[in-house]
Amino acid sequence: MTDDITETAGTEIPGNAAIAEVPSTAETAAAAAAAAATPAAITDTPPDRLSNNPSSPHYDPALLERGIGIRFKGVERTNVDEYCVSEGWVRLTVAGSKDRYGNPITIKQQGEVVPYFRS
Repeated sequence: MTDDITETAGTEIPGNAAIAEVPSTAETAAAAAAAAATPAAITDTPPDRLSNNPSSPHYDPALLERGIGIRFKGVERTNVDEYCVSEGWVRLTVAGSKDRYGNPITIKQQGEVVPYFRS
């Protein structure tokens, strides 16, 4: 029957000669379990951008629990609210100051940003 299809079309259909073997459901489940055992989020390199604010799209609680340190202009900073390595800035919280919504006041400073994992 496949010969009739290729003859009527006038050209051969590519890929008819070799049909790929479909993995069984057991092989697929084993591959999915192996992928789940090594999450892609855990790497040795900190992300380019990260925020402490849960309303930010750059907030990642798993990375924050792991512990991230920031060296800004060669000095270890502990009051960093958000950082971006590629753009070269950090957002620092001002001690004890709050805006009218209760959020900490932040200032944005430019400079060399070096994030690292503490543990």
